[in-house]
Amino acid sequence: MRLCGIETEYGIYVEGKEAKDLINESMAMVRAYPGPHGKPWDYKGEDPRRDQRGFRAERLTQNAQEALYEKQAPSPPMEEARSDRVLQNGARLYNDHGHPEYSTPECRALIDLVTHDRAGERIVLECARAYEAQTGRAVSIYKNNTDYNGASYGTHENYLVSRDLPWETLAAGIMPFFVTRQIYAGAGKVGVESEKGNAEIAAYQLSQRADFFTEEQSVDTLARRPILNTRDEPHANPAHWRRFHVICGDCNLCETSTALKVGTADLVLSLLEEGWSPGIAVATPVEAIQTVSRDPSLKWIVPLADGRTIPAVDLQRVYLAAARERLAGRDDETDWIINEWEAILDGLESDPRALADRLDWVAKRNLLETYGEAEALTWADPILQSLDLEYHNVDPDAGLYYGLEALGEVRRLTTEDAIEAARTTPPTDTRAALRGFAATRFSEHLFSLRWNRVTFKNGSDTRAVDLNPFAEGDPRPLIAQLDALESPADFVRLLEAGDVTREDSESA
Repeated sequence: MRLCGIETEYGIYVEGKEAKDLINESMAMVRAYPGPHGKPWDYKGEDPRRDQRGFRAERLTQNAQEALYEKQAPSPPMEEARSDRVLQNGARLYNDHGHPEYSTPECRALIDLVTHDRAGERIVLECARAYEAQTGRAVSIYKNNTDYNGASYGTHENYLVSRDLPWETLAAGIMPFFVTRQIYAGAGKVGVESEKGNAEIAAYQLSQRADFFTEEQSVDTLARRPILNTRDEPHANPAHWRRFHVICGDCNLCETSTALKVGTADLVLSLLEEGWSPGIAVATPVEAIQTVSRDPSLKWIVPLADGRTIPAVDLQRVYLAAARERLAGRDDETDWIINEWEAILDGLESDPRALADRLDWVAKRNLLETYGEAEALTWADPILQSLDLEYHNVDPDAGLYYGLEALGEVRRLTTEDAIEAARTTPPTDTRAALRGFAATRFSEHLFSLRWNRVTFKNGSDTRAVDLNPFAEGDPRPLIAQLDALESPADFVRLLEAGDVTREDSESA
């Protein structure tokens, strides 16, 4: 698998606090993290207005509700507001507009990414418990994407993609895939809402995020959200690589949903890099992503630009068939993704309810329907929306998903021991191990950190080491030598002398 990562903004409820207070409460929660970490984060190399289409946007659109809260409770300077922590496992933990956000370390194996995504749930909950101990205020943490009052917060995916793949080709090829991926990657949701106001209670839908997209492409993420985010911040050698920043996906608790969400996208990107094209264009993607999500019939019919229509399952099969033809046998991981993808699509056609052990939207719907039937409730009853939220509670003693997991009713891909280890141990084959080591072993000498740079300062001597060469190389020979290092200077010398970049990376 290519280098990948997941960023998750967690919803929070703090006893006795209003929405306008949550920026400061989220900052305090992140700072309560009790484990070893490094800081500060260096924002100088970031430019969220630089666009993949070859220009720089004049401005970013801000969510009106969040702007009001920030005006009522002005935020401190960037470094203090973000409250960044770089963790021992190479991940980044910070505050993002009133939400604790956990960005996994870069992963090269799908099982590593699923495991580190789950570790993020435990780490953010650990912050909440430390905050409770400090303040005496009860906190609930939700791995979801909406507050049901018109605000949405993201679960973003990041994929390292060859710069040789033109953006226009990437966008055209992947748009139909993203419009329909929610049939197995959606988190499920009671009701329909938008940034214009409170939820309009309606039937159950597939996706928590679909309601909030109004554009096909743009650099924005907070308002006027696009299906395809065009931000061009590679966090790697920009001459060779793009970072494809995906904002249209839901959060997931079911491990199969997470694995398929990322694994299928990785295969589609590989197909597009090889020059393959689906030969399909959706007529109106923004309308289609919402229509598919809200379709109570579960037929999920998608209008195409040429006037035809196609069921979402069949559209996904176009990508699946190409992956099986061109990529099968590449490695065991690829074959697992292809086979599971096909099994899920078959199940969606024959009996979606039977997929409750693997897909979040099905698991949640089955729970809510069972309760609603027992209590003679309709989808318009607010108690079902409350239970929807509790599905995403990451407290193992309170969360409905965790209840299913404890009963053995959902399939596991990782283990509790692996998740516990991932809280402090980075992937063993990516540059995250280098960053996590520097951030925690030599934290007193840190001047700043980025995804692709570590800077140390000792008196007047400032030394920076570039992590770009290790973005798509194999740093394991260097990682094996880390424990023997005694100083930041040793670390810098080791990385400057190490050349682990693959030949194909240099030519990409």
